[in-house]
Amino acid sequence: METLHSLAFGFSVVLQPTNLLYCFVGVLMGTLVGVLPGLGPAATISLLLPTIFHAPPVSSMIMLSGICYGAMYGGSTTSILLNMPGEVASVVTCLDGYQMAKKGRAGPALGIAAFGSFIAGSFGVIGLMLLAPTLANFALSFGPPEYFSLALMSMCLVTYVGKGSLVRGLMMACLGLAVSTVGMDPISSRTRFTFGLPTLLDGFEIVYVTMGLFGLSEVLSNLGQSLEKVSFTTNDTRVRNLFPNRQDWKDSAFPIGRGTVIGFFLGLLPGLGGALTTFMSYAVEKKFSKHPEKFGTGVIEGVAGPEAANNAASSGTFIPLLGLGIPANPSTSILLGALLIMGFQPGPMLISSKPDLFWGLVASMYMGNLMLLVLNLPLIGLWVQVLKIPYSILYVLIVVFCEIGAYSVNSSVTDVLLMNLFGFAGYLLKLFKFEQAPFMLAFVLGPMFENSLRRSLMLSRGDPAVFFTRPISAVFLLAAVFLLFSPLFTRERIGKKAIEMQAE
Repeated sequence: METLHSLAFGFSVVLQPTNLLYCFVGVLMGTLVGVLPGLGPAATISLLLPTIFHAPPVSSMIMLSGICYGAMYGGSTTSILLNMPGEVASVVTCLDGYQMAKKGRAGPALGIAAFGSFIAGSFGVIGLMLLAPTLANFALSFGPPEYFSLALMSMCLVTYVGKGSLVRGLMMACLGLAVSTVGMDPISSRTRFTFGLPTLLDGFEIVYVTMGLFGLSEVLSNLGQSLEKVSFTTNDTRVRNLFPNRQDWKDSAFPIGRGTVIGFFLGLLPGLGGALTTFMSYAVEKKFSKHPEKFGTGVIEGVAGPEAANNAASSGTFIPLLGLGIPANPSTSILLGALLIMGFQPGPMLISSKPDLFWGLVASMYMGNLMLLVLNLPLIGLWVQVLKIPYSILYVLIVVFCEIGAYSVNSSVTDVLLMNLFGFAGYLLKLFKFEQAPFMLAFVLGPMFENSLRRSLMLSRGDPAVFFTRPISAVFLLAAVFLLFSPLFTRERIGKKAIEMQAE
């Protein structure tokens, strides 16, 4: 009952007209940031940080938080329509969402992304409200060995994320891991594979890598084809087809539930980011599916699960932030700075010392998710109209967005050149039937994989037994072995069944 009274107090805070306005502005800007590639929520929050000096503290935090989870909604739009992730966490949505758009089902894909995001975001807020103190303490039990084992297990997900050759998927994962080592050594500060270019001292930026590999490569791969071959079939889409039908909901119900659980609990762990949660959800759905071979060809489960995981994770990241003062990603790092600037100390005492801030923030997430649903559903028809633009113009716009997005990261022409380089590399990968998703998974996890491995061995004085003697780490390693080898037995059984059917 005490929790309900506290939540009611939070709603009394957020339902004030000023706070409602700030909440709406935050989620609206978050949606726009998610749709436009390159800027990102962290950069947007940084630009708006000076506004906290001219607004009430609670209103400022409501607006800045709205940008964080609002960007998760918008990031799926360009992934589904243009195969160009608005956010790194939306990379997985490209795999099936874009294929659904090419089949004339962009409306249901966008609709299930919006509904799944709303459901997962709402349940994530409930988890934040009920479990914040307990789960924050659980997150503290993760040390370098646990993070290494988790990263290793996650990279073994290439066995499920890829739809082609397992060997090629592992090759792409190794390549992504190698590319992630470019830049300054995180421990010795020596330069690695920079070829004397100052731009590469911080490594390759995820923003232009994703835009090049997915957005620009899609344009390049279609240049030699006729417009009829690359045309979407959405020109005949009617309003009645813009929302998921009963079968779509039946196929998406369990993926949304599983994605919510996966995203929320992985969102607790600092440093993982939203990309891992979506890859994990996609792999789980492919494992549970009765038709895993259809993943990557345009199945709605491949959109519903990752989008739910993405938004549940954005709620989960607030638990270590508010409960322990530990940011889980760059966006929450800036939010931590904003709290400190305003004189608040995140941690276990925040709930009791500043109940209006904590419970007002929790209640604002309820309202913000509702606002996002109301904002995004009417826009589905508008987004689908984008596919009716003549393709000679649409592809030019995609290239322009990619170039501007790459330049906006560091205002560097070199970044634009590197994005074009990755775009050409993505074209070659498609040409020779290599998949980009395993590369991106390993590229995103590479820094955490390397740092946690080296820190673990330093703490244990070079003894690798540290990964097996710690229970959580050992469980992740066993899961990694299972993920790596289980597809081999599955494919062997499928092969035997095929031979038996031919013999009959």
